Amino acid sequence: MKNDKQFITVFYDADCPECVTDRRFYERLAGQGGKQVKWLDITGQDDYLKSLGIDPLKALTELHVQLANGKILSELDAYIILMNRVWLLKSVAWLISLTFIRPYLARWYHARVEKRLKATGRL
Repeated sequence: MKNDKQFITVFYDADCPECVTDRRFYERLAGQGGKQVKWLDITGQDDYLKSLGIDPLKALTELHVQLANGKILSELDAYIILMNRVWLLKSVAWLISLTFIRPYLARWYHARVEKRLKATGRL
């Protein structure tokens, strides 16, 4: 990908233990390449998120990424961008980008997030 060397911002929920674990896993896999990813905790950032056109509830239920050019991507598109930056995850990014897999994966992802948020009383 042409933009692999440019900085991106990942909006994540630092109050979510799974999200923090996923971030650390990604950083270990990314190595030095992970330094071009800025992680922004969405907790208490509703006004900032809104200023970027991100619905705070959506930010809580879907991963969001801001590209260097300012474009915001969410859900599976955000994961694909993030995974494509790490050679070990490129095949996973390709797999989840397949048209016939995306709808099923998106449903599973949303059900999992909703279950987690309900269990912690955050939804």
